[in-house]
Amino acid sequence: MSNTISSYMSADHRHCDQYLASFEQAVDRSEWELAGTSGQGLRGALLTHFAREEEKLFPDLLAVDPRAGGPVQVMTMEHRQMRALLDELQESVGGRDATACLGLTETLHFLIQQHNAKEEGILYPLADQGLATQAEELVAQLQAF
Repeated sequence: MSNTISSYMSADHRHCDQYLASFEQAVDRSEWELAGTSGQGLRGALLTHFAREEEKLFPDLLAVDPRAGGPVQVMTMEHRQMRALLDELQESVGGRDATACLGLTETLHFLIQQHNAKEEGILYPLADQGLATQAEELVAQLQAF
């Protein structure tokens, strides 16, 4: 697989998806200790992914392609929505509220799917184009988060 920005960031999406699936399964089975661990893993993976984008990828992309401004603004707003859902999930796990957890997980899952499709279909290809000459270095910097 080529070491493009798209391939790296898309693989990071799949990594986050695995945590979400593990969390959902643990809640569904009322395995609250595992749900807590999986929930923390999910939170950490998503927050790291958001930091990679907001602190490095998005600023670098905007520096070479101002057309990305609108999509970056939408992605950043969606990141805020997902952070709020993660906070609510953490609270629901603490209260061992399976109904709330599963409802929030369903909402988060839907939002993540829509969000990832936009990033993988629009932003990451723009980044591959505009940042092609520095892609290898940029991916190394993203991995360092």
